[in-house]
Amino acid sequence: MLKGIHVPLVTPFDSAGEVAVDAIEKLGRHVLDNGADGLVALGTTGEVAVLDPEERSRVIEACVRVCAGRAVLTVGVTGNDTRSTARALRELPEGVHAALVTVPYFLRPGERGVVAHFEALAEEAPVPLVIYHVPYRTGQTLSIATLRRLAAHPRIVGMKYAVGGIDQDTVELLGEPIDGFDVVGGDDVLISPMLGLGATGGILASAHLKTEMFANLVYFWRTGDAEGARLSGHTLARLSAALFAEPNPAVLKGVLHAQGLIPTPDVRLPLLPASAEAVARAVAIHDDTW
Repeated sequence: MLKGIHVPLVTPFDSAGEVAVDAIEKLGRHVLDNGADGLVALGTTGEVAVLDPEERSRVIEACVRVCAGRAVLTVGVTGNDTRSTARALRELPEGVHAALVTVPYFLRPGERGVVAHFEALAEEAPVPLVIYHVPYRTGQTLSIATLRRLAAHPRIVGMKYAVGGIDQDTVELLGEPIDGFDVVGGDDVLISPMLGLGATGGILASAHLKTEMFANLVYFWRTGDAEGARLSGHTLARLSAALFAEPNPAVLKGVLHAQGLIPTPDVRLPLLPASAEAVARAVAIHDDTW
């Protein structure tokens, strides 16, 4: 389900500050046309925390229309308590294929609590679950043993792995694949080495840009073209670093606006628009990328 490149769409805003639904559909079709295998709606890159419930529904509906009969649609479902997260999962509409669910944040319930949380959600969700493991945001680190226990659940089909680096746990996790469970990279700069170690794909904000090149990177590793993968990986890592030079998705939105793909570069507070310097640098690197 999660093999290849999945793009966590930004949420474009129009000049009045409203969600630009037409731009969501345009952008979604654009990245799929250029080789993405799926879309992720309402991820961190989509500024889900600053959208109200009605806006979130409009974003999901737009992505359902774009992906219908064509691509995998995963929807981000955030929450740090089990009851409200389960309710949000039950409310997902037809046309959604999976839910990307964050490890409970701030509460730090411990590993036993995290396991109980996901097992309870898996029983209620109408779609398979993908764990979003991002400890530098949630404050909750999970051991390999816990991750493997969660992976064994038949309704938990994958994990976005974004721990901020590659360590022995990463090597161990990817070195022993689990049937029916995809591990995808979530740290954009590290996607090439993650694929080299065995990740099945990536959920990557940077893949709004140079989507075909990111798709080719997956193909290179999958077919054993290590030299092609290294060359592409180094180039794309440089672009990703520029896009994350300021809080995501501010720089990315600035570049997408400069390309005419979204109507404004605006983000909502507490995020601030990217500096002109950061956007100009990212545009220059993008334009210089073969």
